[in-house]
Amino acid sequence: MSRPINLDSKYLALLIMNYFLKCTRGRYALEYFLTEQQKEIKALTRTIAEEKVLPVRAELDEKEEFPWEIMKILADTDLFGVYIPGEYGGLGGGVLDLCLVVEELSRVCSGVAVSYAASALGTFTLLEYGTEEQKRKYLPDIALGKRLSAFALTEATAGSDASAIKTTATRTGGGYILNGTKQFITNGGEAELYTVIALTAKEKGPRGASAFLVEKGTPGFSFGRKEKKLGIRASATRELVFEDCLVSEENMIGRDGMGFIMTMRLLDRSRPGLGAQALGLAQGALEAAVDYARKRIQFGHPIIAQQAVQLMLADMAIEVEAARALVYAIARTIDSGAKNFTQESAMAKVFASDTAMKVTTDAMQIFGGVGYMRDYPIEKMFRDAKITQIYEGTNQVLRTAIAFELRKKKGMQD
Repeated sequence: MSRPINLDSKYLALLIMNYFLKCTRGRYALEYFLTEQQKEIKALTRTIAEEKVLPVRAELDEKEEFPWEIMKILADTDLFGVYIPGEYGGLGGGVLDLCLVVEELSRVCSGVAVSYAASALGTFTLLEYGTEEQKRKYLPDIALGKRLSAFALTEATAGSDASAIKTTATRTGGGYILNGTKQFITNGGEAELYTVIALTAKEKGPRGASAFLVEKGTPGFSFGRKEKKLGIRASATRELVFEDCLVSEENMIGRDGMGFIMTMRLLDRSRPGLGAQALGLAQGALEAAVDYARKRIQFGHPIIAQQAVQLMLADMAIEVEAARALVYAIARTIDSGAKNFTQESAMAKVFASDTAMKVTTDAMQIFGGVGYMRDYPIEKMFRDAKITQIYEGTNQVLRTAIAFELRKKKGMQD
């Protein structure tokens, strides 16, 4: 009978350090078969994150300041167009390309990453269901970063229950008149273009919802208070207020009554991007924890020599790599043209966000007392991680959705 391999503490520490060194050089243990363009996108974003975002992330967080200078850099390097087809001024990539940018930005600052990613959230419905005229009008400026966009669904009575919206769009001779208030809208007040879900036929419930493009500055469209948040403080979260706001008929996306279906489709498509946000956060926390564990001396040795710390770091690395594999796989599935990916998309968001919360918690434990202080980045990462389990569907609601999809598939088999 062969003897089990004994990974002594020194050898395990070297394995973890080797993983960390690969991470800091922009290379992970697995290459995931990225195209040359995707590798370039990932490397470029990492450079921007380290050289431009890292020096100001604490200040942006402290001041709750929207990162306009960073957004301009991302625009100048064409990163706003990674998922937009070439005919509209983009780079012609897909969801995976977008995830790579979000991951690398989140590794340094999740607040900056959300400000970037929310523009894609506000654009996907236009990209998939908009008319050619709408696409020609808006997509080139979005691809160039000249306009940020945002998606407006959530209301005080409609959070996880997206079908409970009350904002109305009443048909009139000149188009539709919007009335109501949207809540917790990322990029609210900063974006120039909003995809707004409103009821065109209240009596039909969810089947009476439609989607509209509303430009900032439209009469009757204003902004409420800017929310003060636990984390992702560099991003702007505001109320949108519609008071007899006239929107032309040409600004309806898709058909009347298709708003709820389009919203569900949008969230399926966008959740891997949120998974990428959580993944980047977890990766950043892991790297910080390994780096600190190598430098922190206790009892005459770096704490990375302690097996308890090694096992924590090893579990963190396993979970991060598993999250990356899942997020990338689901993003590729969407890009392949698959028709139904509700279950898989929810899995990517749930697993990655749970991983982000666990890894940032463990990283803070490794840092000990200093990790609780604002002088170190872990407390910010810890604060930023929590929202990933909440928005775009709480993890509890998404687990229910996954179970529902499993029941549907079982029924089809029966």
